[in-house]
Amino acid sequence: MLTKRIIPCLDIKDGRTVKGVNFVQLRDAGDPVELAKIYSDEGADELVFLDITATVDKRKTLADLVTKVAKAINIPFTVGGGISTVEDVKVLLNAGADKISINSAAVKNPGVIDEMAREFGSQCIVIAIDTRNVDGIDFVHTHGGRKPTLLKTQAWAQEVTDRGAGEILLTSMDHDGTKAGFANELTAEISSALSIPVIASGGAGSMPHFKDVFTFGKADAALAASIFHFKEIPVPSLKEYLIREGISIRK
Repeated sequence: MLTKRIIPCLDIKDGRTVKGVNFVQLRDAGDPVELAKIYSDEGADELVFLDITATVDKRKTLADLVTKVAKAINIPFTVGGGISTVEDVKVLLNAGADKISINSAAVKNPGVIDEMAREFGSQCIVIAIDTRNVDGIDFVHTHGGRKPTLLKTQAWAQEVTDRGAGEILLTSMDHDGTKAGFANELTAEISSALSIPVIASGGAGSMPHFKDVFTFGKADAALAASIFHFKEIPVPSLKEYLIREGISIRK
């Protein structure tokens, strides 16, 4: 059995870490470089850095900040926000990222997934899917959750897999920041259908929520932000709990 991964997420706006509820009401959560170092030292398995307004503001992810974070940590590091071309990926990988995450650009031009996977390998390409349930159907949203699309989440997840994505970061906008638990049913449905790992995101509020998403949700990794940033659940304590509960986790 593959070990499950715990991934803190740094949502970045104007060079600071922020966190909101349902993608809005953002509040400051600290310096991203300091937080990244803490998580690396505490034994987080990976780190995700998302420049949440890069696509909306039509600017590129802050490559210099990526370099500073990369120098401060010794764990795999995924960067997303405003990435739309092979050249963008090249810049960020050179700046110290191990993987890149794209969402809006992939929806706008799905062929870019094939192109990036060919150029850098599937292991570098994470497709972020922000999903919201509308009248009982899960739809993909872009531009930091601001723009709904007509793409059904499950079908899109399958398409990006077929195009060469190496991993999916699945964020439930309905659960985001609520601390009421992950979208286990949707996560399980997508994980079971795909041949690539699925990172569950949105809704972590307690240690049992992580156990649930790894068991009922069949997730390969679980991502969270505010519970880590505001010291509600330390990464080492979470790992100890999961090991006690019989979840295969890296110590």
